[in-house]
Amino acid sequence: MKIPTIFPALCIGILMLSCSGNGEKADGYGNFEATATIISSEANGKLLFFNAEEGLILEKNTIVGVVDTVQLSLKKDQLLANKTSVFSKSSNVLSQREVIKEQLKVAVKDQNRIKNLIKENAATEKQLDDINGKIDILKQQMRSVETQNAPIVNEVKSIEVQIQQIEDQIKKSIIKNPVKGTVLVKYAEPNEITSFGKPLYKIADLDEMELRVYISETQLANLKIGQEVTVRVDSGDSMKSYKGTVSWIAESAEFTPKIIQTKEERINLVYAIKVKVKNDGSLKIGMPGEMWINNENQ
Repeated sequence: MKIPTIFPALCIGILMLSCSGNGEKADGYGNFEATATIISSEANGKLLFFNAEEGLILEKNTIVGVVDTVQLSLKKDQLLANKTSVFSKSSNVLSQREVIKEQLKVAVKDQNRIKNLIKENAATEKQLDDINGKIDILKQQMRSVETQNAPIVNEVKSIEVQIQQIEDQIKKSIIKNPVKGTVLVKYAEPNEITSFGKPLYKIADLDEMELRVYISETQLANLKIGQEVTVRVDSGDSMKSYKGTVSWIAESAEFTPKIIQTKEERINLVYAIKVKVKNDGSLKIGMPGEMWINNENQ
């Protein structure tokens, strides 16, 4: 399940009062976000192994944990034994069918031979009727045997489906990290009992962050998706600058968030936008930032 990790813009009000060294205000203020994924358990049982420490960077498909599969393995062995037993029943039925099939082949040959002899007046119609009757009986026996085998075949198929389900559960007992990223929160520990759907850890790709800012309708005309802007963050005594790219612009306006505006300013409508910024390791989720529209883009 993927959810956006959005921190309230508590610092935006302070940022809006701050100015750059030349007294100019930024074009937008906001906080950095990252799309986080909560990884949940897909199996029930004890966590025999689990390594997803907070702050740990995990690659995609890295094995981070294993859930006990002993009971699943035992159930699979039982199903395999049942399948073998059912197969033996089917073998007996199929052997009967093979015997009847050979008898039918012989009877058909005799039928063709008698038909040829009748043409030469060397055989009687009674002989043909007898062989035809024999063939009909053998065909009925064949259908009867196949009818007996049908439920056995269905039973085998049912067991095979159950085995596939067990194998899928065993596969899901091996916890693989689905996306590259940094572990933000760890919810479980080794030797704990987990269950299907229980959260294990939260992970987010922090290599690229998003700054969510709000702009006015007049500023909207100066921005488009894919446009480069400048992003600045407080770095001690100075402001550190980054290159940013506008990745999303809201389709509809909304009232300015109450926590960052006076009562008079809250009547204004603003548009939310997201700016992607390459993270050099300094940017953190929830950190406040400023967006500056480059002069050449205005």
